[in-house]
Amino acid sequence: MERGTCMSKHTKLINEAETRVQRAKEKMDGTYRLAYHIMTPVNWMNDPNGLIQWNGEYHVFYQFHPDSPKWGPMHWGHVKSKDLVHWERVPIALAPSEWYDEGGCFSGSAVNDGGVLTLIYTGNVWLNEEQTELKQYQCIATSKDGVHFEKDASNPVLSEPPFDCQGHIRDPKVWKRGDDWYMVLGTREGNNGKVVLYKSKDLRHWEYVNIMAESDGSLGYMWECPDVFHLNGKDVLLFSPQGIEPDGDRFQNLHQTGYVVGTLDYETGKLVHGAFEELDKGFDFYAAQTFEDEKGRRILFGWMDMWESFMPTQEHGWAGALTIPRLLELADDEKLLMKPVPELQLLREDHVRMESISIREGTYTLPVKGDRLELLVRFSLADFQGNAFGVKVRCSSDGSEETVFRYDVKDCTMTFDRNRSGQGEGGIRRAVLDGQLGDVITFHFFIDRSSVELFVNDGRLVMTGRIYPSETSQGIELFAEGGDITVCSIDAWELKDIWDER
Repeated sequence: MERGTCMSKHTKLINEAETRVQRAKEKMDGTYRLAYHIMTPVNWMNDPNGLIQWNGEYHVFYQFHPDSPKWGPMHWGHVKSKDLVHWERVPIALAPSEWYDEGGCFSGSAVNDGGVLTLIYTGNVWLNEEQTELKQYQCIATSKDGVHFEKDASNPVLSEPPFDCQGHIRDPKVWKRGDDWYMVLGTREGNNGKVVLYKSKDLRHWEYVNIMAESDGSLGYMWECPDVFHLNGKDVLLFSPQGIEPDGDRFQNLHQTGYVVGTLDYETGKLVHGAFEELDKGFDFYAAQTFEDEKGRRILFGWMDMWESFMPTQEHGWAGALTIPRLLELADDEKLLMKPVPELQLLREDHVRMESISIREGTYTLPVKGDRLELLVRFSLADFQGNAFGVKVRCSSDGSEETVFRYDVKDCTMTFDRNRSGQGEGGIRRAVLDGQLGDVITFHFFIDRSSVELFVNDGRLVMTGRIYPSETSQGIELFAEGGDITVCSIDAWELKDIWDER
């Protein structure tokens, strides 16, 4: 990066954007600001980008519009952490400054290239004022200090798609295998989404290998944010297809994020895989990306919102957040499990534990309240003869607000009901809890001021959603329908506010 009197155009634009961000923060309303999630300092954010552990620190970048709480010309926001819990905001990493990214620095990934932190991203160029036609390029930016980034002189490193994709080819995910770099890109051909594979020796010169995977006509018109990784002896392709038609309780969100499991032949570039499975069965989960840390763990972040959703915080001067970091495991039945990373225990403060509670048919109010809680509830199925049971969070004292998680025993279905969750969109999401259930079902909640994430049975089922209740709606209730149920134990922790911005 040019320094001193020869400040680069890119650096100048970043400095100007940072100034505007600081001014906007002074006017922002802190209502619904999250306590321990990664969120934009002001205005708009979406996809997580560039996830990496580099020089002992975790780096998370994200799609950021510094000038509006609505989507616009994309920059790369940036935070870093030593423990995955306490995050520090870092100056904007990328701004649209060149002919090949003037319409936005779109999503991408990060790698360690011989000690150099290297970002690989999509440069977007609009071809008309209506922003209906575009051209997309794959680009590189590098940093030696992990803060300041210089765009590579060889940009764009990939310009021409392998077939007519109407300009849509983006979201590079890059990894190294042996002496070779590999890159997948999300794209389309006609109305069928695809993921294509490239290969390189130096990150600057890329050879097209093949179409790795593609829609059979039922999996959407565009595949965004592809990610490839190896777990438990299998290759996993994670991606976000757009345009899948709803199918019963499946695919109810505008767009989906899910995965297929199989075997990748690096010579042919083809992935032989099984059926597509949604990863999170809630309302607000998209554009997930993973990375492997120095402990060999596969960790995921997702965008904790959904395109075209009503976001009440836009009126407050901000929108968007990421999920908590989630540890990925692949079960023997090829089910991808998500669990909260153990480091999140660092957030725990005041603790309440209760054991062997019998809930008569009806509701039981916990002696615990809060808008930032970790809640672990273990229900016993051993003697339950009723129809359903569950947990209500963010309950108001007058009963007008509640967010309901209900497990139906007969069909093994979990329901997430936010029709009375306050502002924002209501709705219901349902999903089957599969696997060997045993005698105990575990509900593990992470509740923040405007979000709730539920992990059932060590991540066999995960449901995420944004909710916007009144600040005073902080009650927790357990309930049983059609019979009495025993709760083996309840653990509740108040969680730290790492931002303390309100």
